[in-house]
Amino acid sequence: MSLSAVVGTRRYIFTDLKYLLAKASPERSGDALAGIIAESAAERMAARTILADMPLRRFLDEALIPYEIDEVTRLIVDSHESAAFAPLAALTVGEFREWLLADSADAVQLAAVAAGITPEMAAAVSKLMRNQDLIAVARKCRVVTAFRDTIGLPGRLAVRLQPNHPTDDARGITAALLDGLMYGVGDALIGINPASDSPSALTTLWLMLDELIGRFQIPTQSCVLTHVSNQIRAMEMGVPLDLVFQSVAGSEAANTGFGINLAMLQEAREAALALKRGTVGDNVMYFETGQGSALSANAHHGVDQQTCEARAYAEARHFKPLLVNTVVGFIGPEYLYNGKQIIRAGLEDHFCGKLLGLPMGCDICYTNHAEVDQDDMDSLLVLLGSAGVNFIMGVPGADDIMLNYQSTSFHDQLFVRRVLGLKRAPEFESWLQAMGLSDPAGELLPARADHRLLTGLPA
Repeated sequence: MSLSAVVGTRRYIFTDLKYLLAKASPERSGDALAGIIAESAAERMAARTILADMPLRRFLDEALIPYEIDEVTRLIVDSHESAAFAPLAALTVGEFREWLLADSADAVQLAAVAAGITPEMAAAVSKLMRNQDLIAVARKCRVVTAFRDTIGLPGRLAVRLQPNHPTDDARGITAALLDGLMYGVGDALIGINPASDSPSALTTLWLMLDELIGRFQIPTQSCVLTHVSNQIRAMEMGVPLDLVFQSVAGSEAANTGFGINLAMLQEAREAALALKRGTVGDNVMYFETGQGSALSANAHHGVDQQTCEARAYAEARHFKPLLVNTVVGFIGPEYLYNGKQIIRAGLEDHFCGKLLGLPMGCDICYTNHAEVDQDDMDSLLVLLGSAGVNFIMGVPGADDIMLNYQSTSFHDQLFVRRVLGLKRAPEFESWLQAMGLSDPAGELLPARADHRLLTGLPA
């Protein structure tokens, strides 16, 4: 198939599939930094015209990063299920878009083909879609996972409670944690980004979370977001650990920069499964990703940042996670410059992840040196809520005082739940009612200074 097209009076020629995908991408600063962005709207449209007529099968024949040098590529190729791909095998990328948008492609159909869709196919079709297309298709995808409660059921939105503290102070963390619980936050996860990586400091956090969850019988799971190697050692030492966390990227070289490989992730998953700490399910992994991570490590191999991001989802899918979180605006304006780019990236990431069968959430966030503000995040919050996002973040005041970035607050989750009629995870919702924190309809009750949750504060 020729990789050339005429727009107006000019013919545009694209050297290979990798180059074509980069040129078809919506404008973003990371691809400009990498030198692979379309030079004009006409060139972008030429690339999309060719991409629309591209057979999906071509993505099975042409690896963007060579099989021989990249274990993520090997995982994508070796785990592809041809039977699941069969209903799509005769389609072009443009026809795939129409297939996805058709009423006949319901949740059952989408789940049936997920294992046959490669991340490159998902990224390619997203480049032909408007924002409303990304929302419409993602909303039809349902990915349900469970550990101590059930995440991803229709009409529900979970929230990660993120009580970070710049010195890992137990009182500060616990105060934020209890505040969040009284706002009905925490059904996705209670997850702390530690300031220290010392084994003793990490163990203190794991023990504190385990004690609090156990004392009040909270149907949720905890995680301390340290390197996976620290978590493996902790499990070997008998530390009570619920979920295993790790950041992942879309190439072997980028993962090497994180100090990980697939074998290490498999070892961690097997260790966590052996602990048998789940009560309603055994999804024990929590992954975080973000457009630009491979580029920032000079490990993108010329692949555009959104396609690199989608490749990370195939990696995450292999380990059957409870949660996958795209931290969409965290890396900074070098990769997503402004609110428009962050909103588009968040919708793309959620769409691609859901299409591949992942329990996708989004940290709707930005750094203070980007051309973006909280109004942009409000817009993305409502758009993702409409698209059926599995979970979002709950950060005190939306301002993470340890990581120095802006996210979504306890009040934001109340807003989007009320506006869109979204409930919490069912087990967590029942717990809130039993604790006297909400009424049978799920509405929060006024906080009381003598509530027994407040006895969780350390002396």
